[in-house]
Amino acid sequence: MTVMQTTAGTLVPNATSDATGTDVCSAPPPRHPRPDGQDSYTISEVVAFTGLTAHTLRWYERIGLMSHIDRSHTGQRRYSNRDLDWLDFVGKLRMTGMPVADMVRYAEMVREGESTYLDRRELLESTRRDVLTRIAELQDTVAVLDRKISFYGDAGRAREGERDR
Repeated sequence: MTVMQTTAGTLVPNATSDATGTDVCSAPPPRHPRPDGQDSYTISEVVAFTGLTAHTLRWYERIGLMSHIDRSHTGQRRYSNRDLDWLDFVGKLRMTGMPVADMVRYAEMVREGESTYLDRRELLESTRRDVLTRIAELQDTVAVLDRKISFYGDAGRAREGERDR
């Protein structure tokens, strides 16, 4: 995922928003739609759908984050819709800041089956608590920034008022 999206050959005076008014610098790129009725994708198609690199996909498989990926008769990886759903979930776990080792442990528990439900739930609850703590810290940080922005806005208006006298 890139930090900024740009349109080739187009410079817009207000580059922070697109025609719909959304912030293109903070919004992820639009997801590539999966073809209806298809359930077999090459690694390059998965790269287009997910934004992950082929190297990352192979690494996920190597470390056990992805279950066995089917192969074509020529040995080419063939991903399924279920694999794409799993990658979407892994992306959400990455956004939480969950360590890769915990993601791999979670994947192993999934493969072990229903007997690991309680352990999986505990891991997800712990991750959720961590995320909520980070959200609270970020909200506090935004409040500090808002106070500083307001201060500088007020100070700027006061200086302008003094100059007008």
